[in-house]
Amino acid sequence: MSETIAAEYSGVLVIQFAKWPEPGRVKTRLMPALGREGALQAHVRLTRAVLGNLTQSPFAVELWWDRALPQPPPAAAPVVADLKRLRVSQGCQHGDGLGARMTNAFERGLANHHKVVIVGSDCPSVDAAYVRAAARALDTHQVVMGPSDDGGYVLLGAAAVADGMLNDIDWGTEAVLTQTARRLDRLGLSYALLEPRWDVDEPEDWRRYLAQSPGRSG
Repeated sequence: MSETIAAEYSGVLVIQFAKWPEPGRVKTRLMPALGREGALQAHVRLTRAVLGNLTQSPFAVELWWDRALPQPPPAAAPVVADLKRLRVSQGCQHGDGLGARMTNAFERGLANHHKVVIVGSDCPSVDAAYVRAAARALDTHQVVMGPSDDGGYVLLGAAAVADGMLNDIDWGTEAVLTQTARRLDRLGLSYALLEPRWDVDEPEDWRRYLAQSPGRSG
């Protein structure tokens, strides 16, 4: 690998946002179909799948949990084992609400990197090639969004941060992408849109994931 390419790779940080796997706190919209334990195991499987995808990219990857805990819950054991095996650092999200958490992650990440890309643990359609496309988009734009089929996004990346850039977003609704774009326009931040992908929120999304992931172990 040339020094130029190595420097390009080292300038990008990919952060996976994840919730600690605890019954009743994760994948609640899957619970009517899968039950509490089934939804919990689906969350663990998705978290591991996303981690596997992201670590196939040439960039540094970190996984940031939703909060600090004195010790991981039992269901987190497979994820923690993956992190150790893949030598992926762990961190914690900070902020009141998702927008504040992502803005904080961008600020902290950009202190040591030129570009930061955030991916949620329910976005198994985000593969290494998609992350590389996001990093390339940040060569010419300050923000990149990977639209999801439900009106949100599966990926958000930034090479610059502005105060309030993710304020007043109705998270979890079909208006997320549109509201974010308007917010960025208002702040004068340029952005690029990647091709749409999908995430796993509803039972039909889970069935779609299973259909496209034959033979994968949970």
